Amino acid sequence: MLRTFGAILLGLLAAVAIMMALEYAAMAVIPPPAGLDLQSEEDLARLMASASTGKLLWVLAGWCLASFGGAWTAARLARRHRAVAALAVGVLMVVGVAINVAVLPHPLWTTLAGLALPLPLAWLALRLVERSRPPST
Repeated sequence: MLRTFGAILLGLLAAVAIMMALEYAAMAVIPPPAGLDLQSEEDLARLMASASTGKLLWVLAGWCLASFGGAWTAARLARRHRAVAALAVGVLMVVGVAINVAVLPHPLWTTLAGLALPLPLAWLALRLVERSRPPST
């Protein structure tokens, strides 16, 4: 079980790394407006309110890819409890999205998709790992 716990932690670390990489890539392509304080909730709320559909899709893609990549990592590292590891990452991603949209309002479609997609993507990652690596005994 300790290995499963470690797999979950490393899966979460992978998920965070994926989200950060995509966010930094987005900031490099479309820099935030000058004078924006990324530590200010008010400035971030204004930025989200004016965000284009493309930017919102990028945010959603980040959540989805992070969930898939983190769950894949967790399932790959876990030996016996792959489903627990992968789905735990998916559940924690849903919790993270819920906190994010509670603190920083997003359009309804982004919120609904962000809450609905991480678990199925975690399950898909699990299925891909199971297909490529049979469970160890």
